[in-house]
Amino acid sequence: MPDVADTSRQRYLQAMQVDVWLHRDRDSGAAVEAPLVEMPLAELEAAVSGCERCGLHAGRTQTVFGTGDPQARCMIIGEAPGAEEDKRGEPFVGRAGQLLNAMLRAIGMSREAVYIANIVKCRPPKNRDPKPEEMVACSTYLHRQIALIRPRVILAVGRVAAQHLTGSTSPIGRMRGQSYAYENGDTGVPIVVTYHPAYLLRSPLEKRKSWEDLRRARDLLESRP
Repeated sequence: MPDVADTSRQRYLQAMQVDVWLHRDRDSGAAVEAPLVEMPLAELEAAVSGCERCGLHAGRTQTVFGTGDPQARCMIIGEAPGAEEDKRGEPFVGRAGQLLNAMLRAIGMSREAVYIANIVKCRPPKNRDPKPEEMVACSTYLHRQIALIRPRVILAVGRVAAQHLTGSTSPIGRMRGQSYAYENGDTGVPIVVTYHPAYLLRSPLEKRKSWEDLRRARDLLESRP
């Protein structure tokens, strides 16, 4: 018989829209409540790996959680995994990932020194843009990632990620250079908007603009403790 106090607590958490993940106690094997807002990064990744909140789970090879330094000062957020990311379980690999690595090196940073994630953790069919309901389904995972990483600056790459994180509906060309912030407790984390590396591969003349965006992100990092 379930404990009345535990049942009441679960209902309270659900009423407050706090996600709850049930995992097994190592010793007893009993199901144990673990709200996402309390999960460390490794447990959060395990929760994501079994997620079936939206239809994207049906077509994935594996989830793509995130990679990099869990104490990174800069967090890079894209929209969704592509085919190669779905195969390897890591965001921003392939040609777009190689270009992102080169962009980071150009401002004196490395892939290993940042943390990279996506808005959604499963690949949309044929690499289409994730739907609003799919992004909402994944949103608590991303918010918990950001809370755990505690970045000083967020680099939003691509229109979908930029609009989702800022709430703006403007084209990405108009969003570039504007000041946005992700509210994290009592402080706002600056969001720098730039083009997605996949777009830059198709439109190499825009690389200069992304260089300007990355320099802005670097300057913000240097100005923040």
